[in-house]
Amino acid sequence: MAKKIASARITTSSSQLLQELNNSLPFDKLLYREDIQGSLAHSQMLATQGIISQEDYESIKNGLNEILGEIESGEFSLDRDDEDIHMAIEGYLTQKIGDAGKRLHTARSRNDQVATDFRLYVQKNTKLIASLLLKNIQTFLDIAKANTSTLLPGMTHLQHAQPINFGYHMMAYVSMFKRDYERFMSSFERNNYSPLGCAALAGTPHPIDRELTAKSLGFDAPTINCLDSVSDRDFALEILFNISTMMMHISRLSEELILWSSSEFRFITLSDRHATGSSIMPQKKNPDIPELLRGKSGRVYGNLISLLTVMKSLPLAYNKDMQEDKEGVFDSVRTATLSLMVLDEMMSEMRINEDKMLQACMIGHLSATDLADYLVKKAGIAFRDAYHITGNVVNLAETKGVDISELSLDELQSIDDRIQEEVLDILDNRASMNARCSFGGTSSSSVETQIKIIEEWIKNLK
Repeated sequence: MAKKIASARITTSSSQLLQELNNSLPFDKLLYREDIQGSLAHSQMLATQGIISQEDYESIKNGLNEILGEIESGEFSLDRDDEDIHMAIEGYLTQKIGDAGKRLHTARSRNDQVATDFRLYVQKNTKLIASLLLKNIQTFLDIAKANTSTLLPGMTHLQHAQPINFGYHMMAYVSMFKRDYERFMSSFERNNYSPLGCAALAGTPHPIDRELTAKSLGFDAPTINCLDSVSDRDFALEILFNISTMMMHISRLSEELILWSSSEFRFITLSDRHATGSSIMPQKKNPDIPELLRGKSGRVYGNLISLLTVMKSLPLAYNKDMQEDKEGVFDSVRTATLSLMVLDEMMSEMRINEDKMLQACMIGHLSATDLADYLVKKAGIAFRDAYHITGNVVNLAETKGVDISELSLDELQSIDDRIQEEVLDILDNRASMNARCSFGGTSSSSVETQIKIIEEWIKNLK
């Protein structure tokens, strides 16, 4: 094997097996844009500080821009005998421009170079995922606006509990996605610092300007401790955690969409574009997208746990174990972006079957709590006693095979004569839903308030 340009101490060719184990180019070639971006900023700073000549900088800049164009056009193949993207680009640059290319790595180590490239990638995709979350939030808001009075059985333990509206249910996911968005943006702000210029672990004796390269690359400032900077992968763990939490929310939604689209519920109908058939049963329409989204959560959890495990026992500073930091992040980012795009498209085309939801609200005595509350407020009965009276009313409805809201006044008074005619309106499911008008509740007016709050929040982001 050819001697590597970063192997001055090694006097013999590497083992073929070591080459295969050590080679990260098949996956870290994804960082070619970030690597060239970092090298352009670094070489410009070197020239500004007089560490390299302006002539060398111009050669480096022109050469790197040519390489960028050749990679993107496919003219320069990265499937070469190089151990990583950084050496592949530096080696090709030196072939192109000669000795000037060898000066690019002055005052820099692959340790800070890798940390910078990877951080640039994570920061860019943190913003991308946040923007896709906002798009989904808007789609869910649109669904909520159209369904603030669409009755739906609210559930606990997957059992009918109280009447809510479908807009309210959608706003629950808006709240989740809002927290996800805020987590991504908080991570972006916390991690927007540049490791470039830290060199191997201890800084460099060259008169570099780390503030200059930080600003050039879009960071707020340079990191303050080089020993930490080259070995820090908290930013990678954060995006993996943020994606895992977001995918957990998507998985919960997916579970409900799968249930709701089944013959037992039929609350929603997914468009044919977002469902598949069976290879043997011609009548089938399967909710494959929600099922795939539900399954993807396990995949991203694995990537998070994998990197946590890699990092847990590493001494400072850089260790080769950290080459395992990228594949999981690349995979989770790809999973997250695709998941958010397909989720937004699917939800935009989903049909809501209001009649089926309304029918389901007549099962499970959803307004039973309203009867208990009525007895407390109107008759002055202690809640626990009202609770038991209501239980007896529910038992009566069960024996008659009707919903509690369908009982007559005489039937209700046969349980307790303190129940008056006004309770008939209170037990209506729509009245029950709209009675819950406390802040954050399910009434149509409360949901409209929630929508306005989120719309104002979005407006203030811009």
